[in-house]
Amino acid sequence: MSLPLEGLSAIVTGAGRGLGRAEALELARLGAAVVVNDYGQPGRDGSGEASAGPAEEVAAEIREAGGKALAHTGDVADFTQARELVGSAVAEFGKLDILVNNAGILRDRMVFSMTEEEWDSVIRVHLKGHFNTTRFAAAHWRERSKAAGGPVYGRIVNTSSEAFLAGSAGQPNYAAAKGGIVGLTTSTALALAKYGVTANAICPRARTRMTEDVFAGFEQPPDALDPLAPEHVAPLVGYLASPAAARINGQLLVVHGGMVAVVERPRVRAKFDSEQETFTYDELDAVLGPHYARRPSGETFGAAEVLSLKRG
Repeated sequence: MSLPLEGLSAIVTGAGRGLGRAEALELARLGAAVVVNDYGQPGRDGSGEASAGPAEEVAAEIREAGGKALAHTGDVADFTQARELVGSAVAEFGKLDILVNNAGILRDRMVFSMTEEEWDSVIRVHLKGHFNTTRFAAAHWRERSKAAGGPVYGRIVNTSSEAFLAGSAGQPNYAAAKGGIVGLTTSTALALAKYGVTANAICPRARTRMTEDVFAGFEQPPDALDPLAPEHVAPLVGYLASPAAARINGQLLVVHGGMVAVVERPRVRAKFDSEQETFTYDELDAVLGPHYARRPSGETFGAAEVLSLKRG
């Protein structure tokens, strides 16, 4: 009996630890040959010397289990190195079929204290890193589609966050980057659909090096799988990368602890029309004032709905 990803090749970025590692192992378990990418810096803020160790260890783990894997230690936020990453998958396995973007760092700070470097570094790794790999993977699929005279196989799974959905007071850089990734994903989904490629994004909730502070108060059960284990997220990534998910495109899904939620696109909550050619200040106050007076003070756009989803 064949495996769902047998004969396909994949790249997983940030795959040396945490979510990326679990995702790389799952894709390999489902039959894919995997390029395990990780820059290997020890600090979750992107500090420390780069190391081949994490990527090599995961690639070795896949090979020991009978799978095919190649370690790659390039920086996906570097345009040239991202091109080399995609090229390495094509050179090693003949083609690229699946791209899972997971690499990221944290530089948390309140918006009134954040430095330019803290902003730029997080946007660079998360948002530019997602763009770089997507750009070269997309070009590869477009060229293959032109040569084949029709659609080819391509899957992109990007990593967003509930920090984008509900806000995160101490993470304006991270929340902005994760929101940008959703925009990149939906744009890519529209652009590449005619080539046979799908692009989706997930908002995972998992206990990793990057979230150790967030989930510090949620203890792991001693005799059961941690509800926050990355292994709860990996199966969805494997499914979205598979032929069975061909009809899923441009979607955002929240996933954790045995739960998957499909996030609806933003909808208009209320609509007001001016009685004149254009609104006046007083008329806007007359219609918008009462509308927002019914909402809790300080509530951000859509926060109530998103927070109920998080508790679900």
